[in-house]
Amino acid sequence: MSAALNVVEIKAFVPARDFALSCAFYRDLGFTMASNEDGIAYFLHGNSSFLLQQFYVQSHAENFMMHLLVDDAHAWWAHVQAERLAERYGVNATPPGERPWGMVDFTLTDPSGVLWRIAHNIPRRG
Repeated sequence: MSAALNVVEIKAFVPARDFALSCAFYRDLGFTMASNEDGIAYFLHGNSSFLLQQFYVQSHAENFMMHLLVDDAHAWWAHVQAERLAERYGVNATPPGERPWGMVDFTLTDPSGVLWRIAHNIPRRG
């Protein structure tokens, strides 16, 4: 492939019903807000990032899903529990489980209804 066709980054625009509340949620989840201008906040953690937008259509938000691949989903789950994110933000969270597609993951819904699957790969055996 030509070097001219190199991809530098891809980011999703995540909808937010209550922009300030969603910004707080993502900071508490562990993301850093790098910028916040004109209703778009740039969040990052390591090499991963997304844009939170002050835009909300319920059917869009409730059908929007993000997948975050991490080193240890159990450690992220422990952080979600320690921060009491489900209780504090009134969101749903399901505990980690081993999935048939070769990952351990858990789900977390943000305050706008966006579903996050936070996962790590299960090392292949044999």
